[in-house]
Amino acid sequence: MSEAIDTHQLPAVVTGYLTAHQARDLDPALACYTEDAVVTDEGRTHRGKREIRDWLARAASEYTYTTTLVAAHRVDDEHYVAVHHLEGDFPGGVVDLRFRFTLEGDCIAELVIEP
Repeated sequence: MSEAIDTHQLPAVVTGYLTAHQARDLDPALACYTEDAVVTDEGRTHRGKREIRDWLARAASEYTYTTTLVAAHRVDDEHYVAVHHLEGDFPGGVVDLRFRFTLEGDCIAELVIEP
């Protein structure tokens, strides 16, 4: 079970990452991950910082969209979920995506992005 929290209660590494990710600022986004981190997005898994950098560089670059952080949940001290509402010119035009974070210390060890 998770508990709903105010979006401002997300850990600093999560909010820092989300800000950098939204701005497509690769170096600060990548700095939030552990060396052996894993990201799963659109059914593809990216392992380690090199693969994650490649994913970040091309993720959603073909679309224009707005994103709004609409909800946050705390599962436990190492697991958080941030829900983003996206609207844009991608297929379907509107989606709520869940960014499921697993933290290791002050870094992201795993991120799963899914509707």
